[in-house]
Amino acid sequence: LHTTVGFLKKTGTEHWWLERHLKDPFVKAAKRQHYRCRSAFKLLEIDDKLQILRPGLSVLDCGAAPGAWSQVAVERVNALGTDPAVPTGFVLGVDLLRISPLEGAVFLSEADIADPRTLRTIQSLLPAEKVDVILSDMAPNATGIKELDHQKLINLCLGLLNLSQSILKPKGTMLCKFWDGHESRLLQNRLKEQFQDVRTIKPQASRKDSAESYYLARLYKGK
Repeated sequence: LHTTVGFLKKTGTEHWWLERHLKDPFVKAAKRQHYRCRSAFKLLEIDDKLQILRPGLSVLDCGAAPGAWSQVAVERVNALGTDPAVPTGFVLGVDLLRISPLEGAVFLSEADIADPRTLRTIQSLLPAEKVDVILSDMAPNATGIKELDHQKLINLCLGLLNLSQSILKPKGTMLCKFWDGHESRLLQNRLKEQFQDVRTIKPQASRKDSAESYYLARLYKGK
C-alpha cells in the first residue's frame, strides 16, 4: 500500500523516468548478468571494439561507484588471476561515495580525486605507482543548468588529465566521459597535446537523448 501511494504521488517526469528505466534493455541485461548498473555495457562495448583493457594491465577507475566499470575491468585485465595462462592485472577504484567491496578490486571510498592526499594514497596502493589505463565515468552533482554542468564535468576531466602526469605510464590510455558543450573542444585539444590518438565515442548504452559522450585518448606521450 505504501509503495502504491508513493508511486501515485510521483510527478509526470518521475513516472516517465521510472517507466523508461524499467523498460531499458541495458538495465535488464545488467540484472541478468549481475553487473552493478547499466553503465557496464558502455565500457564493454568500447573495449570490445577498441581493446583498451588486456590481461596484466593496471587500471584506475575514477568515479567508480557503484562499481560496474570496475567489474568489467576486473574481468578484462584478469585481476582475479582466474586464467593462469595470462598475466594478472590490477584494478583500483576511487569515488567520493562509498563503494561496496568487489573481489579483485581495491576501492578507495569517500576520497576526492582532486585532493593531493588522495593522489599519494593512490600511488601507495598501485603495484608500480603508475597505471596503464585511467577510466573516468565521473560526473558532478547536476544543477539542471546545462552549461554549468557541462563546465563542471570538463573541469573534472581537465583535473584528471593533470593527474595523469603523475600516475599514467608512457603509451597509456585515458577514457573520460564528457557532456557536449562549448568547452568540449578545449578538452579535446588538451588531450591531443598529451596523447597521440584521441577519438570521440558514443556507446549504444548512452541514451540517444543524452549529451553524454566519451573521449578515448591513447598512446600517452608522458615520460
